[in-house]
Amino acid sequence: MTETAYDTVIRNGTVVTAGGRFEADVAVSEGRVAALGRGLARGRSEIDASGRLVMPGGVDTHCHIEQLSGAGVMNADTFETATRSAAFGGTTTTVSFAAQHPGMRISRVMADYAALAERGALIDHAYHMIVADTSGENLDDVARLIEAGHRSIKIFTTYDKVRLDDLSILNVLDVARAHGAMVCFHAENDGLIRWATARLLGDGKTEPKHHAASHPRLAELEALERVCRFAEATGQPVMLFHVSTKEGVAIVRAARARGAPVQAETCPHYLFMREDVLDRPGRAAAAFMCSPPQRQAEDQEALWQALALGDLQLVTSDHAPYRMDESGKFANGADAPFNRIANGMPGLELRLPLMFDAMVGKGRLGAEKFVELTSTAPARIFGLTNKGHLAPGADADIAIWDPTVRKVFGDNDLHDNVGYNPFAGREITGWPTTVLSRGEVIVENGEILARPGRGQRVEMQKSREMTARTPVV
Repeated sequence: MTETAYDTVIRNGTVVTAGGRFEADVAVSEGRVAALGRGLARGRSEIDASGRLVMPGGVDTHCHIEQLSGAGVMNADTFETATRSAAFGGTTTTVSFAAQHPGMRISRVMADYAALAERGALIDHAYHMIVADTSGENLDDVARLIEAGHRSIKIFTTYDKVRLDDLSILNVLDVARAHGAMVCFHAENDGLIRWATARLLGDGKTEPKHHAASHPRLAELEALERVCRFAEATGQPVMLFHVSTKEGVAIVRAARARGAPVQAETCPHYLFMREDVLDRPGRAAAAFMCSPPQRQAEDQEALWQALALGDLQLVTSDHAPYRMDESGKFANGADAPFNRIANGMPGLELRLPLMFDAMVGKGRLGAEKFVELTSTAPARIFGLTNKGHLAPGADADIAIWDPTVRKVFGDNDLHDNVGYNPFAGREITGWPTTVLSRGEVIVENGEILARPGRGQRVEMQKSREMTARTPVV
């Protein structure tokens, strides 16, 4: 009788990494990749991946899960429902937000949030800390949390209850620089948004379709430029979330050319939706409201070019789930004006299939770049050292993709708790039919096999991208 050497062996597939593709079997033992090659010894379980692509599980570093928004509305998803949806879409690691609000102690916020994840998460996870109050001992807390492996901070430059002023932002950048963390930004100019919103409401333009006009592209440009200059002045690395405009791309490109420590991302809804998705009567447009809003065709082309050239390093979901009812989008009433409707769309389950269809199925940038943008780079930048790649010693987080599966999204076919699919009617090719997390099969044959609470917190290590540069000031 042949003796088994591994827990699991994935055979006959094509392995795809950020660096290339090759025919190889993948052996897994004790939750980690043990070997890659042909003719490997047997495993206690064997998976036939003939005709399929064996890729690292997705790493989504921008998702809102079980979080109270700045406007006081709770996300639709718990850790259980969000990470279930993520797993079905091939994502095996999330980084979500422990959201401080003014008056809260950031250390308590982080402890409470970690307890929610420990109870509910099906997959591995880490957290960004949203810093909205730097008073008292909060900055000391931030320093201690960084040293404990929470090496990512998020700052808002808009939204009344959570935004920080410039001096507070610079103080946070100083703490991050001293202890080794990434500082991420939702960068839009608050004054321009308030001004545009007041003008629209004053003209009686209150419906959700007017949301895009309330977030003018100049609001993004001013804030992106300002944050890039702050990074340059302090030498502190920053990550610019959800870049949506061609001018925004140019700002990022110019900053990086100057040597500013700037990274940036975009999201599928900017690559695959345009502003006209909001041109719907009544409340229907609320389903597609996000901030920044979707833009124009020329912006989409600029974003794709930036991904190709490396000006943008990541594609994340910005999963921000709100149901189309009084618990979510319409918490302020069915007839609430657009500025009182929750912003955000579901995206955890959609991100990888949408990008796979475009990049692998249709050949735009290719399979290796798909892995880089959605798995390897996010793991590397945020110090998730055992995630996002397939090599001996790495966590066996693996998505096995069938590139022939065709799927038309339905109105409500996702596995989250949001109740709608913003890409309903869109046809894609390619789907992750088997998903493993630390060597355990968690999705197979359209069923979830993982239990709530099996996910583990991943400590962020200090990455090269987090390393401070010489300040200009």
